Amino acid sequence: MDLQLKGKRALVTGSTSGIGFAIARELAAEGAQVLLNGRDVKRLQQALQRLQAELPDATIDAVQADLSTAEGCQQLLDAAGAVDILVNNLGIFEPKVFEQITDADWSRFFEVNVMSGVRLARGQLAGMKLRGWGRIVFISSESGICPPGDMLHYGMSKSAQLSVSRGLAETCAGTGVTVNAVLPGPTRTEGVGDFFAKLSSDAGQTLAETETDFFQHARPTSLLQRFIEPAEVAALVAYVCSPRSAATNGAALRVDGGVVRSLI
Repeated sequence: MDLQLKGKRALVTGSTSGIGFAIARELAAEGAQVLLNGRDVKRLQQALQRLQAELPDATIDAVQADLSTAEGCQQLLDAAGAVDILVNNLGIFEPKVFEQITDADWSRFFEVNVMSGVRLARGQLAGMKLRGWGRIVFISSESGICPPGDMLHYGMSKSAQLSVSRGLAETCAGTGVTVNAVLPGPTRTEGVGDFFAKLSSDAGQTLAETETDFFQHARPTSLLQRFIEPAEVAALVAYVCSPRSAATNGAALRVDGGVVRSLI
């Protein structure tokens, strides 16, 4: 299927690794001009070089900016210019007992996971409406509808993304611009891999045993019963970013491996 993305300009935040990198690669492979983003210059350059090596005919660039602040978001907006596609992928997570989550933790998660996308969407939406076409995608999580007890601050931020996404879509009626959220389930990113490697080491288990225990006890409703690969998330995101998805607007689209037990 031709996703008709040739010539479209896309910005993917938090795209040096994991889901963000996979989304950037998928969009570039489909012919979009892709702008990578990260706050670590070395990792950003490594991601850029890796993609350029894998897709030598693609148009790929990178901008370093720390999106945890308003100033960093403005820096990225100024460097990026107008884009046709904005994928708000940047996100942080950490397990933490509720009683130990400080005010600073709550604020940090809201700033990074929610306000980065709000600020970038605010900077790009008017131009998209004026041009009569655009795609904004928030990478939320199944935790946004099933808040985890061990990461309340994370679940809150992912629920907020769903509200922002749907609300923005309401402002885009009849404009040719769509705003949607994509909700991955447990995904095999580098961060998750490091986290589970530590868990398995602490428990004296193999990594495979720790993963099996996780899906048996922490995510028993998973129909996939394994970690989702970043490329599997990216495939859905690329479609949502394409002209072929014009009738999908204001939606919360799950790519969660069936973790959420719901008819819709």
